[in-house]
Amino acid sequence: MKRILRILTIVLILAVAFAGVMTRADENGDVSGYIDDFRNETRCNSVSVAVINGDLVKTYGDVKGLYQIGSMTKSFTGLAVQKLISEGKVRLDAKVEEYLPGFKAFYGAEQQEITVEHLLTQTSGYTNNEKDFPPAEIGQPLQDWASKISGKELKSRPGEKYSYSNVNYNLLGAVIERVSGKTYREYMEEEILIPLGLDHTYVVVDPVEKIIKGSRLGYRHAFTYEIPVAEGRIPAGYFYSNAEDMARWMKIWIGEAEIPEEFKAIVNEVKDRLKEPGDYFSGWEVTKDGEIGHSGGTPNYSSRMVFSKTKKTGVVVLTNLNVAASTDSLCNGIFALVNGGDRAAIAKDVWTVFDIMFTAVSAAAVLVAAFAVRARKRKALLITGIFLMVIATEVCVVIPLVFGAGLGEITRVWAPYSFTGGTLLLWAAAILIFIRILLLGKNEDREKTS
Repeated sequence: MKRILRILTIVLILAVAFAGVMTRADENGDVSGYIDDFRNETRCNSVSVAVINGDLVKTYGDVKGLYQIGSMTKSFTGLAVQKLISEGKVRLDAKVEEYLPGFKAFYGAEQQEITVEHLLTQTSGYTNNEKDFPPAEIGQPLQDWASKISGKELKSRPGEKYSYSNVNYNLLGAVIERVSGKTYREYMEEEILIPLGLDHTYVVVDPVEKIIKGSRLGYRHAFTYEIPVAEGRIPAGYFYSNAEDMARWMKIWIGEAEIPEEFKAIVNEVKDRLKEPGDYFSGWEVTKDGEIGHSGGTPNYSSRMVFSKTKKTGVVVLTNLNVAASTDSLCNGIFALVNGGDRAAIAKDVWTVFDIMFTAVSAAAVLVAAFAVRARKRKALLITGIFLMVIATEVCVVIPLVFGAGLGEITRVWAPYSFTGGTLLLWAAAILIFIRILLLGKNEDREKTS
Protein backbone atom coordinates (compact mmCIF):
# COMPACT_ATOMS: atom_id res chain seq x y z
CA MET A 1 0.00 0.00 0.00
CA LYS A 2 2.93 2.34 0.54
CA ARG A 3 3.70 1.85 -3.11
CA ILE A 4 0.16 2.92 -3.99
CA LEU A 5 0.59 6.10 -1.96
CA ARG A 6 3.87 6.82 -3.74
CA ILE A 7 2.24 6.30 -7.14
CA LEU A 8 -0.64 8.62 -6.23
CA THR A 9 1.73 11.31 -4.98
CA ILE A 10 3.94 11.06 -8.08
CA VAL A 11 0.92 11.30 -10.40
CA LEU A 12 -0.31 14.43 -8.62
CA ILE A 13 3.14 16.04 -8.64
CA LEU A 14 3.57 15.33 -12.35
CA ALA A 15 0.12 16.75 -13.06
CA VAL A 16 0.91 19.97 -11.23
CA ALA A 17 4.30 20.26 -12.88
CA PHE A 18 2.85 19.65 -16.32
CA ALA A 19 0.07 22.17 -15.65
CA GLY A 20 2.63 24.86 -14.94
CA VAL A 21 4.42 24.50 -18.23
CA MET A 22 3.55 26.95 -20.99
CA THR A 23 3.46 26.15 -24.66
CA ARG A 24 6.81 26.89 -26.19
CA ALA A 25 6.65 29.89 -28.50
CA ASP A 26 7.62 29.58 -32.12
CA GLU A 27 9.27 32.90 -32.80
CA ASN A 28 8.98 32.46 -36.55
CA GLY A 29 5.32 31.45 -36.56
CA ASP A 30 2.54 33.54 -38.13
CA VAL A 31 -0.88 34.38 -36.71
CA SER A 32 -2.44 31.18 -38.08
CA GLY A 33 0.25 29.09 -36.40
CA TYR A 34 -0.30 31.03 -33.20
CA ILE A 35 -4.00 30.18 -33.32
CA ASP A 36 -3.17 26.52 -33.93
CA ASP A 37 -0.95 26.53 -30.82
CA PHE A 38 -3.85 28.02 -28.87
CA ARG A 39 -6.19 25.26 -30.05
CA ASN A 40 -3.68 22.57 -29.08
CA GLU A 41 -3.09 24.13 -25.68
CA THR A 42 -6.73 24.70 -24.75
CA ARG A 43 -8.64 22.07 -26.79
CA CYS A 44 -10.86 24.96 -27.99
CA ASN A 45 -12.62 24.06 -31.24
CA SER A 46 -13.60 27.52 -32.53
CA VAL A 47 -11.45 30.65 -32.60
CA SER A 48 -12.14 33.81 -34.60
CA VAL A 49 -9.64 36.68 -34.82
CA ALA A 50 -9.63 40.14 -36.38
CA VAL A 51 -6.44 42.16 -36.76
CA ILE A 52 -6.43 45.88 -37.58
CA ASN A 53 -3.43 47.76 -38.89
CA GLY A 54 -4.45 51.25 -39.93
CA ASP A 55 -7.30 50.91 -42.42
CA LEU A 56 -6.44 47.26 -43.14
CA VAL A 57 -8.40 44.42 -41.52
CA LYS A 58 -7.38 40.77 -41.63
CA THR A 59 -9.55 38.03 -40.19
CA TYR A 60 -9.06 34.38 -39.23
CA GLY A 61 -11.58 31.63 -38.53
CA ASP A 62 -15.34 31.93 -38.82
CA VAL A 63 -15.86 35.70 -38.94
CA LYS A 64 -19.65 35.48 -39.37
CA GLY A 65 -20.43 33.15 -36.46
CA LEU A 66 -21.66 34.74 -33.24
CA TYR A 67 -19.95 34.34 -29.88
CA GLN A 68 -20.84 35.63 -26.45
CA ILE A 69 -18.34 38.42 -25.86
CA GLY A 70 -18.49 38.37 -22.07
CA SER A 71 -17.35 41.46 -20.22
CA MET A 72 -16.40 43.25 -23.43
CA THR A 73 -20.14 44.06 -23.25
CA LYS A 74 -19.28 46.60 -20.55
CA SER A 75 -17.80 48.99 -23.12
CA PHE A 76 -21.19 49.10 -24.89
CA THR A 77 -23.04 49.76 -21.65
CA GLY A 78 -20.43 52.39 -20.78
CA LEU A 79 -20.87 54.13 -24.14
CA ALA A 80 -24.65 54.20 -23.64
CA VAL A 81 -24.19 55.90 -20.27
CA GLN A 82 -21.75 58.38 -21.83
CA LYS A 83 -24.34 59.21 -24.49
CA LEU A 84 -26.92 59.94 -21.81
CA ILE A 85 -24.36 62.11 -20.03
CA SER A 86 -23.66 64.05 -23.24
CA GLU A 87 -27.41 64.67 -23.57
CA GLY A 88 -27.63 65.99 -20.02
CA LYS A 89 -29.87 63.14 -18.85
CA VAL A 90 -27.28 61.59 -16.51
CA ARG A 91 -24.51 63.20 -14.45
CA LEU A 92 -21.21 61.56 -13.49
CA ASP A 93 -21.42 62.90 -9.94
CA ALA A 94 -25.10 62.00 -9.47
CA LYS A 95 -26.01 59.46 -6.83
CA VAL A 96 -27.39 56.20 -8.15
CA GLU A 97 -30.53 56.60 -6.06
CA GLU A 98 -31.41 59.70 -8.14
CA TYR A 99 -32.04 57.33 -11.03
CA LEU A 100 -33.04 54.23 -9.05
CA PRO A 101 -35.39 55.62 -6.34
CA GLY A 102 -34.98 53.92 -2.99
CA PHE A 103 -31.63 52.37 -3.87
CA LYS A 104 -29.28 52.19 -0.89
CA ALA A 105 -25.87 50.79 0.04
CA PHE A 106 -24.08 50.56 3.38
CA TYR A 107 -20.56 50.27 4.71
CA GLY A 108 -20.61 49.37 8.37
CA ALA A 109 -23.60 51.10 9.89
CA GLU A 110 -23.38 54.09 7.57
CA GLN A 111 -25.35 54.59 4.39
CA GLN A 112 -23.05 55.36 1.46
CA GLU A 113 -23.51 57.48 -1.65
CA ILE A 114 -22.57 55.59 -4.80
CA THR A 115 -22.29 57.78 -7.88
CA VAL A 116 -22.48 56.97 -11.59
CA GLU A 117 -18.74 57.63 -11.79
CA HIS A 118 -18.08 55.05 -9.07
CA LEU A 119 -19.90 52.46 -11.18
CA LEU A 120 -18.07 53.41 -14.39
CA THR A 121 -14.67 53.26 -12.70
CA GLN A 122 -15.33 50.08 -10.65
CA THR A 123 -14.80 51.93 -7.36
CA SER A 124 -18.27 51.56 -5.83
CA GLY A 125 -17.31 49.09 -3.10
CA TYR A 126 -19.01 46.10 -4.74
CA THR A 127 -16.92 43.05 -5.60
CA ASN A 128 -17.39 40.05 -7.91
CA ASN A 129 -18.04 37.70 -4.99
CA GLU A 130 -21.37 36.14 -5.92
CA LYS A 131 -21.96 34.95 -2.36
CA ASP A 132 -22.12 38.56 -1.20
CA PHE A 133 -23.73 40.04 -4.31
CA PRO A 134 -25.83 37.40 -6.08
CA PRO A 135 -26.34 37.92 -9.82
CA ALA A 136 -29.79 38.04 -11.40
CA GLU A 137 -31.61 34.75 -11.74
CA ILE A 138 -33.21 33.42 -14.91
CA GLY A 139 -36.48 35.28 -15.51
CA GLN A 140 -35.65 38.08 -13.07
CA PRO A 141 -36.01 41.55 -14.69
CA LEU A 142 -33.10 43.97 -14.37
CA GLN A 143 -35.05 46.38 -12.15
CA ASP A 144 -36.09 43.58 -9.79
CA TRP A 145 -32.48 42.47 -9.44
CA ALA A 146 -31.39 46.07 -8.73
CA SER A 147 -33.97 46.25 -5.93
CA LYS A 148 -32.61 42.99 -4.52
CA ILE A 149 -29.04 44.35 -4.47
CA SER A 150 -30.19 47.53 -2.74
CA GLY A 151 -29.18 47.65 0.92
CA LYS A 152 -26.29 45.20 0.58
CA GLU A 153 -23.14 45.76 2.64
CA LEU A 154 -20.24 47.11 0.54
CA LYS A 155 -16.69 45.77 0.90
CA SER A 156 -15.14 49.25 0.90
CA ARG A 157 -16.30 52.84 0.92
CA PRO A 158 -17.29 54.21 -2.52
CA GLY A 159 -14.33 55.86 -4.22
CA GLU A 160 -11.85 54.30 -1.79
CA LYS A 161 -10.42 51.58 -4.04
CA TYR A 162 -10.82 49.73 -7.32
CA SER A 163 -12.57 46.36 -7.29
CA TYR A 164 -13.84 44.83 -10.51
CA SER A 165 -17.50 43.85 -10.24
CA ASN A 166 -20.27 42.92 -12.66
CA VAL A 167 -22.70 44.53 -10.20
CA ASN A 168 -21.52 47.98 -11.28
CA TYR A 169 -22.38 47.58 -14.94
CA ASN A 170 -25.64 45.74 -14.35
CA LEU A 171 -26.67 48.69 -12.17
CA LEU A 172 -25.70 51.02 -15.03
CA GLY A 173 -28.01 48.97 -17.24
CA ALA A 174 -30.81 49.61 -14.74
CA VAL A 175 -29.99 53.35 -14.80
CA ILE A 176 -30.19 53.35 -18.61
CA GLU A 177 -33.67 51.83 -18.41
CA ARG A 178 -34.99 54.29 -15.83
CA VAL A 179 -33.56 57.38 -17.53
CA SER A 180 -34.47 56.46 -21.11
CA GLY A 181 -37.88 54.96 -20.40
CA LYS A 182 -36.91 52.02 -22.63
CA THR A 183 -35.80 48.51 -21.86
CA TYR A 184 -32.05 48.01 -21.87
CA ARG A 185 -32.35 46.02 -25.08
CA GLU A 186 -34.45 48.68 -26.82
CA TYR A 187 -32.08 51.47 -25.86
CA MET A 188 -28.93 49.63 -26.87
CA GLU A 189 -30.35 48.59 -30.24
CA GLU A 190 -31.96 51.91 -31.14
CA GLU A 191 -29.40 54.33 -29.71
CA ILE A 192 -26.07 52.48 -29.94
CA LEU A 193 -25.92 49.40 -32.17
CA ILE A 194 -27.99 50.57 -35.16
CA PRO A 195 -26.52 54.11 -35.36
CA LEU A 196 -22.97 52.69 -35.19
CA GLY A 197 -23.62 50.15 -37.95
CA LEU A 198 -23.09 47.12 -35.72
CA ASP A 199 -25.59 44.94 -37.54
CA HIS A 200 -24.44 41.63 -36.07
CA THR A 201 -24.04 42.59 -32.43
CA TYR A 202 -26.95 41.61 -30.23
CA VAL A 203 -28.33 42.17 -26.77
CA VAL A 204 -30.54 39.15 -27.37
CA VAL A 205 -29.43 37.11 -30.34
CA ASP A 206 -31.56 36.87 -33.48
CA PRO A 207 -32.51 33.19 -33.87
CA VAL A 208 -31.74 33.22 -37.61
CA GLU A 209 -28.12 34.12 -36.96
CA LYS A 210 -25.39 31.52 -36.79
CA ILE A 211 -24.29 31.01 -33.19
CA ILE A 212 -21.01 29.29 -32.44
CA LYS A 213 -22.05 26.99 -29.61
CA GLY A 214 -20.15 27.36 -26.36
CA SER A 215 -18.15 24.53 -24.84
CA ARG A 216 -16.71 23.27 -21.56
CA LEU A 217 -13.57 21.33 -20.75
CA GLY A 218 -13.52 17.82 -19.40
CA TYR A 219 -10.84 15.14 -19.49
CA ARG A 220 -8.80 17.06 -22.09
CA HIS A 221 -11.73 17.51 -24.44
CA ALA A 222 -14.12 20.41 -25.16
CA PHE A 223 -17.78 19.36 -24.90
CA THR A 224 -20.65 21.43 -26.29
CA TYR A 225 -22.07 23.41 -23.38
CA GLU A 226 -24.93 25.90 -23.46
CA ILE A 227 -26.49 27.84 -20.60
CA PRO A 228 -29.48 30.20 -20.47
CA VAL A 229 -28.74 33.92 -20.18
CA ALA A 230 -30.40 35.90 -17.39
CA GLU A 231 -31.75 39.29 -18.50
CA GLY A 232 -30.35 41.03 -15.43
CA ARG A 233 -26.78 39.93 -16.25
CA ILE A 234 -26.63 41.16 -19.85
CA PRO A 235 -25.32 44.74 -19.34
CA ALA A 236 -22.14 43.43 -17.69
CA GLY A 237 -21.35 40.53 -19.94
CA TYR A 238 -23.69 38.72 -22.32
CA PHE A 239 -23.80 40.45 -25.71
CA TYR A 240 -23.30 38.33 -28.83
CA SER A 241 -21.18 39.49 -31.76
CA ASN A 242 -18.91 38.23 -34.51
CA ALA A 243 -15.36 39.04 -35.59
CA GLU A 244 -16.49 41.40 -38.38
CA ASP A 245 -18.55 43.57 -36.04
CA MET A 246 -15.86 43.50 -33.38
CA ALA A 247 -13.37 44.70 -36.00
CA ARG A 248 -15.67 47.65 -36.70
CA TRP A 249 -16.05 48.27 -32.95
CA MET A 250 -12.25 48.45 -32.67
CA LYS A 251 -12.02 50.80 -35.67
CA ILE A 252 -14.57 53.07 -34.00
CA TRP A 253 -12.34 53.37 -30.94
CA ILE A 254 -9.14 53.65 -32.96
CA GLY A 255 -10.74 56.43 -35.00
CA GLU A 256 -10.74 54.65 -38.35
CA ALA A 257 -14.50 54.16 -38.82
CA GLU A 258 -17.16 56.52 -40.11
CA ILE A 259 -19.70 57.14 -37.36
CA PRO A 260 -22.28 59.87 -36.55
CA GLU A 261 -20.62 63.08 -35.41
CA GLU A 262 -22.19 62.99 -31.93
CA PHE A 263 -20.43 59.70 -31.16
CA LYS A 264 -16.96 60.98 -32.07
CA ALA A 265 -16.93 63.38 -29.13
CA ILE A 266 -18.33 60.75 -26.76
CA VAL A 267 -15.69 58.19 -27.76
CA ASN A 268 -12.92 60.75 -27.34
CA GLU A 269 -14.21 61.71 -23.88
CA VAL A 270 -13.92 58.10 -22.79
CA LYS A 271 -10.41 57.71 -24.22
CA ASP A 272 -9.33 60.94 -22.52
CA ARG A 273 -10.06 59.29 -19.17
CA LEU A 274 -7.80 56.35 -20.03
CA LYS A 275 -4.28 57.69 -19.56
CA GLU A 276 -2.19 55.68 -17.10
CA PRO A 277 -1.70 51.91 -16.74
CA GLY A 278 -4.42 50.58 -14.47
CA ASP A 279 -6.97 53.27 -15.31
CA TYR A 280 -10.50 51.87 -15.72
CA PHE A 281 -13.40 53.79 -17.20
CA SER A 282 -16.59 53.05 -19.09
CA GLY A 283 -15.80 49.40 -19.80
CA TRP A 284 -12.14 49.88 -20.82
CA GLU A 285 -8.86 49.55 -18.99
CA VAL A 286 -5.31 50.67 -19.69
CA THR A 287 -2.76 47.86 -19.92
CA LYS A 288 0.69 47.95 -18.34
CA ASP A 289 2.06 48.90 -21.77
CA GLY A 290 -0.32 51.85 -22.06
CA GLU A 291 -2.71 50.29 -24.58
CA ILE A 292 -6.49 50.07 -24.15
CA GLY A 293 -8.38 46.81 -23.90
CA HIS A 294 -10.77 44.53 -22.08
CA SER A 295 -11.33 40.81 -21.63
CA GLY A 296 -14.50 38.78 -21.49
CA GLY A 297 -15.37 35.42 -20.01
CA THR A 298 -18.59 33.50 -19.47
CA PRO A 299 -18.96 29.84 -18.45
CA ASN A 300 -18.68 28.75 -22.09
CA TYR A 301 -16.87 31.54 -23.97
CA SER A 302 -13.83 33.82 -23.57
CA SER A 303 -12.65 36.86 -25.52
CA ARG A 304 -10.31 39.82 -25.52
CA MET A 305 -9.76 43.07 -27.41
CA VAL A 306 -6.74 45.39 -27.26
CA PHE A 307 -5.93 48.42 -29.39
CA SER A 308 -3.56 51.35 -29.67
CA LYS A 309 -5.15 54.72 -30.40
CA THR A 310 -1.79 56.14 -31.50
CA LYS A 311 -0.47 53.23 -33.60
CA LYS A 312 -3.93 52.58 -35.09
CA THR A 313 -3.56 48.84 -34.49
CA GLY A 314 -5.80 46.39 -32.70
CA VAL A 315 -6.66 42.73 -32.19
CA VAL A 316 -9.80 40.93 -31.07
CA VAL A 317 -10.03 37.22 -30.24
CA LEU A 318 -13.32 35.37 -29.80
CA THR A 319 -13.43 31.75 -28.59
CA ASN A 320 -16.14 29.28 -27.60
CA LEU A 321 -14.39 27.98 -24.48
CA ASN A 322 -13.86 29.53 -21.05
CA VAL A 323 -10.06 29.72 -20.98
CA ALA A 324 -9.69 33.44 -20.32
CA ALA A 325 -5.98 33.54 -19.44
CA SER A 326 -5.07 31.63 -22.61
CA THR A 327 -7.36 33.81 -24.74
CA ASP A 328 -5.79 36.93 -23.23
CA SER A 329 -2.28 35.70 -24.00
CA LEU A 330 -3.22 34.86 -27.60
CA CYS A 331 -4.73 38.32 -28.15
CA ASN A 332 -1.84 40.12 -26.46
CA GLY A 333 0.67 37.98 -28.35
CA ILE A 334 -0.87 38.70 -31.75
CA PHE A 335 -1.01 42.40 -30.86
CA ALA A 336 2.70 42.29 -30.03
CA LEU A 337 3.45 40.64 -33.39
CA VAL A 338 1.41 43.26 -35.26
CA ASN A 339 3.43 45.98 -33.57
CA GLY A 340 6.82 44.42 -34.26
CA GLY A 341 7.29 42.59 -30.97
CA ASP A 342 8.22 39.00 -30.18
CA ARG A 343 5.80 36.16 -30.04
CA ALA A 344 5.07 34.99 -26.50
CA ALA A 345 3.87 31.61 -25.25
CA ILE A 346 0.23 30.70 -24.79
CA ALA A 347 -0.45 30.82 -21.06
CA LYS A 348 -2.31 28.00 -19.35
CA ASP A 349 -5.68 29.04 -17.99
CA VAL A 350 -6.72 27.99 -14.49
CA TRP A 351 -9.46 25.74 -15.91
CA THR A 352 -6.93 24.04 -18.18
CA VAL A 353 -4.76 23.44 -15.12
CA PHE A 354 -7.77 22.05 -13.28
CA ASP A 355 -8.63 19.79 -16.18
CA ILE A 356 -5.12 18.36 -16.35
CA MET A 357 -4.90 17.93 -12.58
CA PHE A 358 -8.29 16.34 -12.07
CA THR A 359 -7.92 14.10 -15.10
CA ALA A 360 -4.82 12.77 -13.33
CA VAL A 361 -6.66 12.70 -9.98
CA SER A 362 -9.47 10.66 -11.57
CA ALA A 363 -7.02 8.11 -12.95
CA ALA A 364 -5.12 7.95 -9.64
CA ALA A 365 -8.33 7.50 -7.62
CA VAL A 366 -9.44 4.61 -9.84
CA LEU A 367 -5.97 3.04 -9.56
CA VAL A 368 -5.93 3.33 -5.77
CA ALA A 369 -9.46 1.92 -5.50
CA ALA A 370 -8.48 -1.06 -7.67
CA PHE A 371 -5.47 -1.86 -5.51
CA ALA A 372 -7.46 -1.28 -2.31
CA VAL A 373 -9.91 -4.03 -3.26
CA ARG A 374 -7.02 -6.53 -3.18
CA ALA A 375 -5.14 -5.07 -0.20
CA ARG A 376 -5.19 -6.83 3.18
CA LYS A 377 -3.23 -4.49 5.48
CA ARG A 378 -5.73 -2.43 7.46
CA LYS A 379 -3.21 0.14 8.68
CA ALA A 380 -2.01 0.96 5.15
CA LEU A 381 -5.61 1.15 3.96
CA LEU A 382 -6.51 3.47 6.85
CA ILE A 383 -3.64 5.85 6.02
CA THR A 384 -4.61 5.85 2.34
CA GLY A 385 -8.28 6.46 3.10
CA ILE A 386 -7.49 9.37 5.43
CA PHE A 387 -5.11 10.81 2.82
CA LEU A 388 -7.82 10.71 0.15
CA MET A 389 -10.44 12.22 2.45
CA VAL A 390 -8.12 15.08 3.42
CA ILE A 391 -7.49 15.89 -0.26
CA ALA A 392 -11.20 15.68 -1.14
CA THR A 393 -12.17 17.84 1.85
CA GLU A 394 -9.58 20.49 0.99
CA VAL A 395 -10.86 20.60 -2.58
CA CYS A 396 -14.44 21.11 -1.38
CA VAL A 397 -13.48 23.80 1.15
CA VAL A 398 -10.58 25.71 -0.43
CA ILE A 399 -11.81 26.01 -4.03
CA PRO A 400 -15.03 27.91 -3.12
CA LEU A 401 -12.99 30.28 -0.96
CA VAL A 402 -10.53 30.96 -3.79
CA PHE A 403 -13.23 31.63 -6.40
CA GLY A 404 -15.72 33.40 -4.17
CA ALA A 405 -18.58 31.12 -5.19
CA GLY A 406 -20.37 28.10 -3.82
CA LEU A 407 -19.10 24.61 -4.60
CA GLY A 408 -22.38 23.83 -6.34
CA GLU A 409 -22.06 26.86 -8.62
CA ILE A 410 -18.45 25.97 -9.45
CA THR A 411 -19.19 22.34 -10.28
CA ARG A 412 -22.48 22.95 -12.12
CA VAL A 413 -21.44 25.98 -14.16
CA TRP A 414 -17.74 26.87 -14.30
CA ALA A 415 -15.23 24.13 -13.61
CA PRO A 416 -14.26 21.38 -16.10
CA TYR A 417 -16.28 18.17 -15.90
CA SER A 418 -13.09 16.45 -14.74
CA PHE A 419 -13.12 18.57 -11.56
CA THR A 420 -16.47 17.11 -10.56
CA GLY A 421 -15.50 13.63 -11.72
CA GLY A 422 -12.13 13.68 -9.98
CA THR A 423 -13.57 14.97 -6.71
CA LEU A 424 -16.34 12.36 -6.69
CA LEU A 425 -13.86 9.61 -7.49
CA LEU A 426 -11.67 10.71 -4.58
CA TRP A 427 -14.62 10.42 -2.21
CA ALA A 428 -15.68 7.12 -3.77
CA ALA A 429 -12.19 5.66 -3.42
CA ALA A 430 -11.98 6.79 0.22
CA ILE A 431 -15.40 5.29 1.03
CA LEU A 432 -14.45 2.05 -0.74
CA ILE A 433 -11.26 1.86 1.32
CA PHE A 434 -13.16 2.25 4.60
CA ILE A 435 -15.67 -0.40 3.52
CA ARG A 436 -12.71 -2.65 2.74
CA ILE A 437 -11.28 -1.98 6.22
CA LEU A 438 -14.60 -2.96 7.85
CA LEU A 439 -14.80 -6.15 5.80
CA LEU A 440 -11.22 -7.10 6.70
CA GLY A 441 -12.03 -6.48 10.35
CA LYS A 442 -15.05 -8.76 10.20
CA ASN A 443 -13.00 -11.48 8.48
CA GLU A 444 -10.32 -11.24 11.17
CA ASP A 445 -12.99 -11.54 13.91
CA ARG A 446 -14.42 -14.65 12.27
CA GLU A 447 -10.97 -16.21 12.00
CA LYS A 448 -10.35 -15.59 15.71
CA THR A 449 -13.64 -17.16 16.77
CA SER A 450 -13.39 -20.16 14.46
